[in-house]
Amino acid sequence: MIKQVCVFCASSRQVDLPYFKATKLIAKEIATHEIISIYGGGAVGLMGTYADTIISNGGKIIGIIPKFMVEIEWAHKNLTKLVIVEDMHHRNQKMIKEADAVIALPDGCGTLEELLEVITLKRLGLFLKPIIIVNVKEFYDPLIEMLNLCIKEKFMSEKHKEMWTIINDPTHILEAISLSPKWKKDSINFATM
Repeated sequence: MIKQVCVFCASSRQVDLPYFKATKLIAKEIATHEIISIYGGGAVGLMGTYADTIISNGGKIIGIIPKFMVEIEWAHKNLTKLVIVEDMHHRNQKMIKEADAVIALPDGCGTLEELLEVITLKRLGLFLKPIIIVNVKEFYDPLIEMLNLCIKEKFMSEKHKEMWTIINDPTHILEAISLSPKWKKDSINFATM
């Protein structure tokens, strides 16, 4: 049963409308199913849209944000709870710690770093929950191609493709989480090739 999800998303205000639309659709699905959201705590861009949509649909949302971002007033002020941490590293750890699934919306280097870290942790059997990549406008196609190349060139196993699920339609988010392949701690036994 999914009680909490971690959502990685952008702070950019200038991205195309389809990214905002997908963010709202996912937030509404999560909120109306009474799933608690954990996200980066920001007030603008897709982050702000995600939080505002959760709140306006009666959902609960927890922001995890580093102290320096609070000091420059990037934090959302109307969250269910705001947790202030020391730095980005602790933010990433705390965001995924209590999550029953991770959702990666399109974004820049912040989400790419968070997404690749959680994939690495899953490969090592240190994170076992679903990872959903929301591929709006084929945004993640180059990353998917890179991951497939890692498998083709034997840096990763074919089995590692089961670590993530890719969706193009954000309305399928809960279905994608529930249908994600189970992952076990013993995956460390085939982490190396």
